[in-house]
Amino acid sequence: MLTTLQSLIIVSMLMLGTCITRFLPFLLYPDAAAAPRFIAYLGKVLPAAAIGLLVVYCIRDIDFVISPHGLPEMIAIASVVVLHIWKKNILLSIGTGTVLYMLLVQVLFA
Repeated sequence: MLTTLQSLIIVSMLMLGTCITRFLPFLLYPDAAAAPRFIAYLGKVLPAAAIGLLVVYCIRDIDFVISPHGLPEMIAIASVVVLHIWKKNILLSIGTGTVLYMLLVQVLFA
């Protein structure tokens, strides 16, 4: 069991680490046009790579042989993709996909 002081130290270190990772790029590259091409490239490809990694992580344990054969997951993923292509609103597409998945798992495929 952690003492109150230990808990405060841990939370403080986490806050400091978060602040450093958030503010350091702005301190290193104060002018957005001055950022190296590599940083700009990472800014373009990393969001899609992170989303791809999350999708693979979420569907890694699906057994397509056992009912419901991954249908709730595939329907929810398809709804996210279609909504995002149609509306170009990430909050709408992810929120709708999450609600749809929960309804499918808890109501339709329960």
